[in-house]
Amino acid sequence: MLLYTDIITDDEMFSDAFPIKLVDDIVFEVDCQMVTIKKGADVDIGANPSAEEQDEGVEDGQETVNNVVHSFRLQQTSFDKKSYLTYLKGYMKTVKAKLAETNPERVEAFEKGAQAFAKKLVANFKDFEFYTGESMNPDGMIALLNYREDGVTPYFTFWKDGLKEVKL
Repeated sequence: MLLYTDIITDDEMFSDAFPIKLVDDIVFEVDCQMVTIKKGADVDIGANPSAEEQDEGVEDGQETVNNVVHSFRLQQTSFDKKSYLTYLKGYMKTVKAKLAETNPERVEAFEKGAQAFAKKLVANFKDFEFYTGESMNPDGMIALLNYREDGVTPYFTFWKDGLKEVKL
């Protein structure tokens, strides 16, 4: 199994137990879903519950959570467009510097791809919810939660070059 961690904070962001799609060689889209858990219980991060375990409603002592948010203890945060752009500029500068140290041949592709993708983000800014890693380090990656065209299927967007793969 692969675990994807933030290169700045080492926060765990997601794993390959979830469906992952690389978009424009610059971001990963990670499909997630809303699941019902017993309060204080752990979520099985890769398997579907069996038919006997599924409940139609949320009972006392249960809550509905996003499985990626719950499994990796992501913390919701908020931005207005101006503050997000300020954050993104600093974050991209930090990722570029890390790439220059560890993978210099990737810097040019990252700059072009990140700039193009950032324009898409800004154009659809109101559609996103923002999540930071467990440490809530303001310098780390902000994961973006959005919904597919059906309006009910959630997915996260993570910057590819802001992550490192850890084999478990």
